[in-house]
Amino acid sequence: MPVTSARLALTRHELVVTCWLSLGLAALFAASLYLGDYVVAPLDVVRSLLSPFTGVQTQGVDFIVLSLRLPRAILAILAGAGFALSGVMFQTLLRNPLASPDIVGISTGASAAAVFAIVVLGWGGALLSFGALAGALLTAVAIYLLAWRDGVSPYRVVLIGIAVSAMLSAVISYLFTRARIFEVQQAMAWLVGSLNAANTSEIIPLALALLILVPTGLLLGRGLSALQLGDDTARALGSRVELSRLSLLLCAVALSAFSTAAVGPVAFVAFVSGPIARKLLGTGRNGFVPTMVVGSCVMLGSDMLAQHALPNTQLPVGVVTGLFGASFLLWLLAMSNRQGRV
Repeated sequence: MPVTSARLALTRHELVVTCWLSLGLAALFAASLYLGDYVVAPLDVVRSLLSPFTGVQTQGVDFIVLSLRLPRAILAILAGAGFALSGVMFQTLLRNPLASPDIVGISTGASAAAVFAIVVLGWGGALLSFGALAGALLTAVAIYLLAWRDGVSPYRVVLIGIAVSAMLSAVISYLFTRARIFEVQQAMAWLVGSLNAANTSEIIPLALALLILVPTGLLLGRGLSALQLGDDTARALGSRVELSRLSLLLCAVALSAFSTAAVGPVAFVAFVSGPIARKLLGTGRNGFVPTMVVGSCVMLGSDMLAQHALPNTQLPVGVVTGLFGASFLLWLLAMSNRQGRV
């Protein structure tokens, strides 16, 4: 009975935290629709959102809200959730709070493939997104195969991922040396990560991918508790360790790959969302749903700062998330050292 009561209290607490985070996300979403160089009144935003159903249209406001701001906000929410779920799955599976797709090389693989597509193949648009997706998936396969030694240990995956990321960064630097100026500009804009060109061609593939991958990740996440106890203990409990680990890794990689293909390798969203959610939950557990809401809040809030923090200047969202994520990493390392942990 005490164990059951504790679990119910834990579930209730996670639900409360998720509700508060969702309210914060809703507030950010509303603010993103009416704030900008042209401030749209809240009632006009509501009328514009309802115009496809009511038939009452205001061309100028509808263009600003429906064509410019709404796709950008939706893409930020979806990509943030995808990055966040991928990051917390990596961190939990590899039992390392510093493990995330942008640390272990998955995002770097997507970046290298995208730069190759721009500089060598001359791709852009949907083809560029496809190239980034393929690069992330191929990099994940390479890391897994290199880490295999009668099984895959989390320690080897992290170390090999960091090494592969360094090699791919060198490839990106080489490609820059043979690229023309406008190609470098295009590649750099993609590498930082941006929501400036958000439209339905990026939203629909990402939304469909999340529709499949999020329930799959939540279902597979039930097996994470056994894997966290160690491979021997997990096998003793009847878990098929390698199959479970491979399934979780594939799901996490796919989430990161589709999100990166949509918005570029936006730095640190996957890394910071899990630790922030754990701090808010106060239990040390990895709540997947709260983590996704945190990721959406981080992405959407960072994009709003990128648009409005500096007058007459719009920054790529990756600049803001990089600044925030690097500061959070330093704080996390400082706190870990103070507590005697690495």
